[in-house]
Order: sequence, then structure tokens, then C-alpha cells
Amino acid sequence: MKMKYWILLSRIPFLSVVILPYFLGALLAQRLTGEFNLAVFLLGLSGSVLIQLGSHYSGEIYDIREDSRSAVLGKNPFSGGSQVLVRRQIPEGKVKILAYLVVLLALAIGAVLQFYLRTGTWTILLGVSGVICGLFYSKPPLRWVSRGLGELFIAYSFGLLAVNAGFYIQASRFDRLAFFVSLPVACTVLNIILINEYPDYEADKEAGKNNLLVRAGKKKGGLVYALLVACSGVSFLLALIRGLPLVSLFFYFPVLISAVVLAYLMLKGSYKDRMLLQGMCAMTILVNLGTSLSCILGLFLGKIK
Repeated sequence: MKMKYWILLSRIPFLSVVILPYFLGALLAQRLTGEFNLAVFLLGLSGSVLIQLGSHYSGEIYDIREDSRSAVLGKNPFSGGSQVLVRRQIPEGKVKILAYLVVLLALAIGAVLQFYLRTGTWTILLGVSGVICGLFYSKPPLRWVSRGLGELFIAYSFGLLAVNAGFYIQASRFDRLAFFVSLPVACTVLNIILINEYPDYEADKEAGKNNLLVRAGKKKGGLVYALLVACSGVSFLLALIRGLPLVSLFFYFPVLISAVVLAYLMLKGSYKDRMLLQGMCAMTILVNLGTSLSCILGLFLGKIK
């Protein structure tokens, strides 16, 4: 029974938001260099997943007050955490220990990659930047989420960092195309965080969690969401101009249409309907995954310019 709670706490389905971008970066490196190191790929992926797990555990610990209120005021499957600590199904102390252990293991993997597999001088620093952004998203004293910076740091971690780190540790260098490909992924990740703050809005406001939505308000938050949809579309176009195979657009077009519909619903204020909001949260995650998949399928089927 305890294993069930650990699985819930880990929020395993959400790991896809780092797995796909990391795979995208590694695949792009293979297409550009013609080389692929499976050991490097698997170790890097493991380190990325461990850092995300550490972020999940940290968030469960340090957001427990607002998660408790969210369960009463507006809980849906995409917000309010797993509720495992709220219901005291696992001792908080054990979760704290595990959070530090997975992060230390991730950093150890980074050391192996950099010093044994010679993946490049930026390897450990890239991992450390992910730890600082993810682990301290909710954890004091930095607690980025209460400074209005958390959403940006998560967009960096699961967009820019995931794609570019996947590329870097394969190629031992950075690349402009990898940067441009990571931009639409980052925009859609930010929208995942933003829309998931809507069900928690009252609880976060009550707990003094001054995240982006609490600072902007729900109406302006809808505008920000729509602007990010526009930015993701424009940045995808820039990636195509920079060399992403044109066939990627075939897969991205339905994703973009879905994103535009979501932007319209946000501007219309459809987030006020709790059941509709739940579906919009799910679709926003699918837009993010679809953006990464569009690039991946394009790289498999097309040629880089």
C-alpha cells in the first residue's frame, strides 16, 4: 500500500514534460553530428528525471499549506499536488530525505558524465542550474514561486534546459538550432504552470503564495496565456527557418490549432467553469507534449536544412 502512495507522490505522468524535450535535444544532436552515445543518453535522462522528482518532492513538502486549502477550494487532478502529505499517508521527514537523495544522485550522474564520459565542461553546471530552479521552486529561502519568478524558471528547466542539455551532453557543444527548437517547448511549459495555478488561485492567495497568477489576477493571466501561445507559434516558425525539417509543421499544425482554441477560451474567461478548466489543463499538457513530438517526428522523417 505504501508503494502506491510513493507512486502518487512522484507524479510519474508529469515526468513526460522533461523526457520528451531531453529526447528531442539528443535526437537533434545525433542528426547534426551523426553520432549517438547510448550510455550518455540514458545517464543524462536518468539525471534529468531525478532532478524533476526532487522538485516534485520539494513542492509537496513546502506547498503543503496551500495544497491543503486547494483540496477544499478547487482541487483538480492537475493542481494541488498529490495530496499524499496533506493526508499524512507518508511521513514528511522521509520525503525530505528522498528529495535530497535523488538530487545528490543526479549530481553524481553529472560528475560521471563530465569527468568519465567527457561530455563537456558545462555538464555539471547545467544540472546544478536545474536543481536551483526546480528544487527551490517551492523551497525556502529562494522559493521562486512566491517571487513571481517560479514560472520562468520552470519554463527554463523543462524547455530551454531539457532540450539544450540533451543536445549538449551528446555533442559536447551548444547549437543555435537546439536553442530555437527549445523556445516553443519553454512557452508551452510556462502555460502548463500558469493554467494549473487557476484551480489553486484562492488557496495560493490565502497562503500568501505570490505566484504569477496571484500577482496578475485571473483576467490578465488569460491574456498572458494567449500571448504565450502566440510566442510558441512564432518561435516554432523561427525554428523552421533555422533548419528544423519542414515536415515538422505537418505534425505541429493541429497542435497549434488546439493551442489557439485554448487561448480563445482563456480570453473568454472559460476558466470560471471548473469542469471545463480541468479539460483545458489536460489539453495544455498535450499541447506541450505535441510540440516536442512534432519536432521529434520531423527530425525522424525530414532533413535538417
